Amino acid sequence: MWLAAQRGRWIKEEPAAEVGRVTLAGAPAGVRLEGERREVPVFAPGGYAWRPRLGQEVLVLKTGGEGEQPCIAGCRTDPEGLEDGEAALSGTGCRVLLSNDGEIRLTGTVTVNGETLEAMIGRIAASMLGGIG
Repeated sequence: MWLAAQRGRWIKEEPAAEVGRVTLAGAPAGVRLEGERREVPVFAPGGYAWRPRLGQEVLVLKTGGEGEQPCIAGCRTDPEGLEDGEAALSGTGCRVLLSNDGEIRLTGTVTVNGETLEAMIGRIAASMLGGIG
């Protein structure tokens, strides 16, 4: 009984979630909280894959009975330039914006099966024009 009461004094209460910084990029990743944790799994919505980059600020959830199994649940986002209700998917040098005016705006080079969209449109137009006449 006394030992059980003493054990409660030794266990440091940790928050259920913390903001950390990625120290080893990838999935699994390394993340610095109070100390560095390695082999931390990365979670994302179904069908979506993401690898945190070095130095990125991430949300770490502590799972398991005593919070011994941390996992990365997401990263801090920068909503700069987004209006209320808009959503964006961004990577290095590219972006997909779902705008409030019903448009999908693409930034970067769009490829379909390895062919740029511009080349594909040109090929289709040449085929259509070559077929007339």
